[in-house]
Amino acid sequence: MEPGRLEKFPSPGRGSGLRALKRARPGELLYRAEPFACTVTKQRLGGVCERCLRRNERLLRCAQCKIARYCDTRCQKEAWQEHKRECKCLKSIEPNFPPDSVRLVGRIVFKLLGQSAACPSEKLYSFSDLQSNIEELSEEMKEGLRHLAQTLQLYLRVEIQDAFQLVPAIDIFQIFAKVTCNCFTISNGEMQDVGVGLYPSMSLLNHSCDPNCVIVFEGRQLLLRSLREIQIGEELTISYIESLMPSSERRKHLKRQYCFECNCRLCQTQEKDVDMLAGEEQAWKEIKDAVTKVGDPRSQEEWEQVLTMCQTLLNNNADRLPDTNIYLLKMLDCAMDACINLRRWKEALLYGNRTLKPYRLYYSSFHPLRAVQMMRVGKLQHTQDMFPQALKTLKQAYNIMKVTHGADHSLVQDLMKLKEQCEAGM
Repeated sequence: MEPGRLEKFPSPGRGSGLRALKRARPGELLYRAEPFACTVTKQRLGGVCERCLRRNERLLRCAQCKIARYCDTRCQKEAWQEHKRECKCLKSIEPNFPPDSVRLVGRIVFKLLGQSAACPSEKLYSFSDLQSNIEELSEEMKEGLRHLAQTLQLYLRVEIQDAFQLVPAIDIFQIFAKVTCNCFTISNGEMQDVGVGLYPSMSLLNHSCDPNCVIVFEGRQLLLRSLREIQIGEELTISYIESLMPSSERRKHLKRQYCFECNCRLCQTQEKDVDMLAGEEQAWKEIKDAVTKVGDPRSQEEWEQVLTMCQTLLNNNADRLPDTNIYLLKMLDCAMDACINLRRWKEALLYGNRTLKPYRLYYSSFHPLRAVQMMRVGKLQHTQDMFPQALKTLKQAYNIMKVTHGADHSLVQDLMKLKEQCEAGM
């Protein structure tokens, strides 16, 4: 679907929204957008290219700041316009590094100072149109934004002596508020976070806990796809948040960050809450706390510690919590990740198999996370020479992924190659 087949419209009770001007089938590409501004997350520094956001084992390092890394000279040249002013800023604050939001806002400021025409990502909605919701933010949130604005001032001072004395159109506090409620987390095909970015036209999309569209990324490019048949004039919606949380937590999260009360059917009926919190409360609270503290393990020793913790808690609570409890499910995912990083494929498959039923319950119909999980399990089955089972799992993943990602997405191409290997193994 071309941009001219979507339109901005006044959505009752929700401000502006996006609606379809023609019918769309499940899996149809509705919109494709480059970012107004984006940056790699601190967690992924050195692992993905700063320009295309693709993973690469051998990245070239910027000779000046020694921080930004690129696939090749082509990516480096294409990124220079975005990077040249921040390069001095990054170098000036070594060994410190700015928070992701500060680095992103820095890039936005430099872009606004040098921008003479509208960016393609503003085709339906411009950066200046973005809502900040400042009047709705809690005092705690406002204080956090003020602190970020001060951090930005220190970060930019080698290029801009006083960031608070910029032209009136560039209000630092306003920009941080806009980023807070309009920023997209950029993920790779496997739904792992790699960056953050602004895509102004896509900020018109309103939220639903049961959306009719999904956003995935190919590198830094945003792809909006339909999850089911969409009628002429129907509003397009996405989920702003991870849906694997009880309705009360979803509503609290949406209110805090996006400043609205969600009154969708799932929130009103509290559907699936009983399954999500099934089992003994004391047990799932203990597991919830443990999962929250896992952090970002890097070394083999750290992954060993994570796996030991997961195994202990899973064994201790085997009779107290079902696999459908969302905190136990997150623990199973954590154990699976640990085993994969430790190359313990057989154990990883045991944990992965336990996640498939709850994933089917919570990510019903077409959902990219369910497809990616099935692909991961299929890969593990392949490592164990379980070719018929792997082929079946991968086919199920493909049937979902061709809708959520599209047949030409790089992850789907990888899945097709794996299917071919399974067929050859049989």
